[in-house]
Amino acid sequence: MSRPKDFEKDGFVLVPNFCSREELATIEFELARFVGNVMPGLPPADVFHEDRDDPSTLKQIQRMHQHDEFFASFVKNKPRALAEELLGEPVKIKNLQFFNKPPGKSKATPAHQDGQYFMLEPFRALTMWMALDPVDEENGCVRYLKGSHRDGLRTHERTQTLGFSQGIVGYGKNETGEEVPCPAQPGDLLAHHALTVHRADANLSQTRSRRALGFIFYGQSAREDKVAHQSYQKKLAEEMSAEGKI
Repeated sequence: MSRPKDFEKDGFVLVPNFCSREELATIEFELARFVGNVMPGLPPADVFHEDRDDPSTLKQIQRMHQHDEFFASFVKNKPRALAEELLGEPVKIKNLQFFNKPPGKSKATPAHQDGQYFMLEPFRALTMWMALDPVDEENGCVRYLKGSHRDGLRTHERTQTLGFSQGIVGYGKNETGEEVPCPAQPGDLLAHHALTVHRADANLSQTRSRRALGFIFYGQSAREDKVAHQSYQKKLAEEMSAEGKI
């Protein structure tokens, strides 16, 4: 399979067994250490829970590579190499995130394009999502709108979904592609273009988590509107703080 060609054609690609069992065991150990020792000292805007009073509902951790040597080293190696292969140019590391949909307490992720958050010109960027748990349609696998990256940036609006503040207006009407569910096993990795439309259902399982690591890379040719991006992040943090979400 030619990964760059599939990525260019479909807007996403699945890389099975991106991490081995041994690599996953190390990641699990380091993640537990990070959550126990590093996370308590992070800024409130970098850690989201579905329920702030329930530690078991941990939903997202942002910018892990900026707070920890292990994750900084990890993202610089295999993930960055794959990003450069897919985009066909050198890349800049923008984020390493932890994602989870806790069983019985998660919400659906609205359909969106990551480019709405990135504020780039041109949209030379991608996101990777690597499963840490078995993921299927019951516990909220990622769903892509195949080929949607070729249709440009769509209109978004503010949502009330923690960690996903933007959603596509009127999603589901007159779509030009086909939505593809992407189940994954631990160590499998999905990579998608910044303009690929994607979403995920809530975790309907009562017993299974849906944990993953996410990596964001900008192509060297992309130019970021840093002022606009920082202004949006500041406003969003203020709104979430006022609403008691962080």
